[in-house]
Amino acid sequence: MRQLLVPHGTVAVVSVPSITRCEEHATMNAEGVGDGLGELVVDAVSVDGYERVIRGEDARTGLVAYIAVHSTALGPALGGARFYPFADEDAALTDVLRLAKGMTYKSAVAGNDLGGGKSVAIVEPDAKTPELLRSFGRLVDSLAGGYITAADVGTNSDDLVVVREVTPYVGGLPRSLGGSGDPSPMTAVGVHQAMRAAAAHRLGSDDLAGLSFVVVGVGKVGHTLVELLVADGGDVTVADVDEAAVSALVSAYGVSAVSPAEAHAQRCDVFAPCALGAALSSETIPQLGCQIVVGAANNQLATPECARLLAERGILYVPDY
Repeated sequence: MRQLLVPHGTVAVVSVPSITRCEEHATMNAEGVGDGLGELVVDAVSVDGYERVIRGEDARTGLVAYIAVHSTALGPALGGARFYPFADEDAALTDVLRLAKGMTYKSAVAGNDLGGGKSVAIVEPDAKTPELLRSFGRLVDSLAGGYITAADVGTNSDDLVVVREVTPYVGGLPRSLGGSGDPSPMTAVGVHQAMRAAAAHRLGSDDLAGLSFVVVGVGKVGHTLVELLVADGGDVTVADVDEAAVSALVSAYGVSAVSPAEAHAQRCDVFAPCALGAALSSETIPQLGCQIVVGAANNQLATPECARLLAERGILYVPDY
C-alpha cells in the first residue's frame, strides 16, 4: 500500500497558501445533458501546494462553486460537497482549500487508496434546485474522475442522486441504489470510538459512563453522537444554533443545553466540536474547560499555533482526521 507520511507526534494543520485566480478559462454547454442546465463557465485557479483548483459558475442555475484537489498521490481525490451561504467567494475558497487538504490526511490515515479533495458552493438553503445540482455535477465531471464528490454540510444522499444523473464520480449514494448511504451515523461511531481511546489514554479507562461531555453542533453526526454518549451513561450538554434540534434532544434524552457562544467554556471531561471549523482559536482555547477535545468538525484548529496552545494547557487533542 502506498503511504503518505505525517511525522510521528505532530498535528498536521491546514493553512491557506498563496492564490492566483483564473489561469485558464473554459465554457461548457448543456447539450446532451438535459434541459434547464444552462451554461457552465469553468476557470482554473492556481494555488501553491494544490494539484488543481477550479471555479464553476452557471448564471442560469445560480451555481457558484469551487472544487479543490489537494493530492491524488494515493488515488483519486475524495471529499464531500459543502453547500453553504458563505459571506463571499474568498470565504468559500479559503474553506474548500482547508477542507481538501484535511481530506488528504484523512484518506491517508484510513488507508483507502484515495486522495484529498473537496467542493463548496455558495448556496442559500432555499436555492438548492435540481438544476443547480446538475450544474454542479457537470463541474465535478469536468475533472474526469480526479475528484469524487459526496455529501457534506448542506447536501444529502438525495442530492447526490441528482448529481449522479450527469456524472459517475459520486460516492455515498442511497443504499437502495447500491451506495453506502448517509455516512453521518458511521462518522458518529468513529468519533465515539476516538473518545473511548482518548479517555483510556488520559483517564485510564475507555468507559465513558459518568464522564461529562459538551457537544457543539447536533446535526446528523452530532445527534447520533449524543445518542451514543447517553447510552454510555455520560452526562451530556448540547449546543447548536438550531434551537429545534437542541430542544428535540433535551426532550428525548434529558440532556442539558447551553448557548453555542458559551459551550467551549463549560467544565467537562470531553469537548466535542461537531459544527463548522475553527472552533479552537487563540480566543477560545484559553477558556476551554475540558481535559480532552474530540469532535467531528473539519479543520478544528483556526491556525497552526493553536496546536501549541492546546499542548501548553495540557489538553489532549484528537485531530479530526
